[in-house]
Amino acid sequence: MSELHPPISPPSSPASGEAGPLPGWRVYRRRWAILLLFCLYSMTNAFQWIQYAIINNIVARYWNVSAATVDWLSMVYMVVYVPLIFPATWLIDKKGLRVPILLGSFGTMLAAWIKVGSLSPDRFYVTFIGQTVAAVAQIFVLGIPAKLAAVWFGQDQVSSACAIGVFGNQIGNAIGFLIPPAIVQDSQDLDEIGHDLSIMFYGQAAITSALFIIIIFVFQNEPKLPPSPGQAALKVAEPQSYGASILRLFKNYSFVLLVITYGINVGIFYGISTLLGQIVLAQFPGANEDAGRIGLVIVATGLVGSILCGIWLDKTHRFKITTVLVYILSVAGMLAFTFTLPLGHISVVYITSGLLGFFMTGYLPLGFEFAAEITYPEPEATTSGLLNASAQVFGIVLTITGGSLMSAYDEQACNLLYAATLVLGVILTAIIKEDLRRQRAHETHSDGVKLESTRMRETERN
Repeated sequence: MSELHPPISPPSSPASGEAGPLPGWRVYRRRWAILLLFCLYSMTNAFQWIQYAIINNIVARYWNVSAATVDWLSMVYMVVYVPLIFPATWLIDKKGLRVPILLGSFGTMLAAWIKVGSLSPDRFYVTFIGQTVAAVAQIFVLGIPAKLAAVWFGQDQVSSACAIGVFGNQIGNAIGFLIPPAIVQDSQDLDEIGHDLSIMFYGQAAITSALFIIIIFVFQNEPKLPPSPGQAALKVAEPQSYGASILRLFKNYSFVLLVITYGINVGIFYGISTLLGQIVLAQFPGANEDAGRIGLVIVATGLVGSILCGIWLDKTHRFKITTVLVYILSVAGMLAFTFTLPLGHISVVYITSGLLGFFMTGYLPLGFEFAAEITYPEPEATTSGLLNASAQVFGIVLTITGGSLMSAYDEQACNLLYAATLVLGVILTAIIKEDLRRQRAHETHSDGVKLESTRMRETERN
């Protein structure tokens, strides 16, 4: 454990405006185990999101459905999230982390077992039910990283912890790109496809079951003492109603802009992820495994980008300039991917997809942490939930529109739409006002500790 900071009596709490002593704060070693468990749980849910899309043609053949119907196995994650995000963030706000994560982990496990029951060419509806259950469980995944980081980690680690929380979800995406094409072979024999799918389904069911049991016994709601001055201030703040918090957020002009720009960036990532198999196969027929590996490259380089951005924010607290720069480089990556794809050199596509992934996926934790800064002391689960709801809406629209453009024209029309939309996101991001409220709270209460320590030393001398 780190050094224990004693309780202090600051003039007032910024969260409530009421005078009152702050509790002491410290960080606990257990925080890393809590973060690891969340990452593993998030990974298993994210894997289920993309496992069908990357083998779209094989799945369509096995269950005798269209490619567009298979796309809905990914888009159901986006559709379900939007109406359920408000009750989900309310539950996280009221019950903390443990109850929502237990519910989400159970739902992820249940979805995996339902899919086991879909191993027949006439049971597409069963696999769709299983995917819908996994989509419902996702509402207790995407909004958690910023909340978990704030509740368990100190002010000099909170951005990095949030990035690692996002990292878990991205690892799930990466495995979802890599494993299905490796296990499920592109065969004309439906029995062979069914056998391969059974290996994947039973494997994920076993893993999610074991993880659910571990979470029951190990995952803890919160530490005994808060980890930072800002969290300590929230402990003594008067509780605010959920509805009032939502209303304040929608009156925050900068946050509304961030909701739109985050939705654009992440919505395009969802669109590319869902359509990637079709985009790659249009230029490189039969390259199913290459499509999966390209998806892996996008996510893997994004993992590096996420961690580096988190560390950079912890060191510099330069939120706006970092967000704008990463957004501009996402546009550059999208354009590079778009114009190298038709050249016919798949090795070049690997390189440009890595550039795209580094910046576009690296943007994910930036949005969460920027939102937490400009909306403090509003609950992190609520702000990140609204960001993710926007991403789901944009993801649905951009996936459907991109797929339609591919059908009517070609994959380059789809990619150009995405690049143009990202340019709009850059412009809107540039006009967001950087009002770092959480950093001011940390500084205020850290100053309070210094004053209290000075008073104690003077008292001891006298």
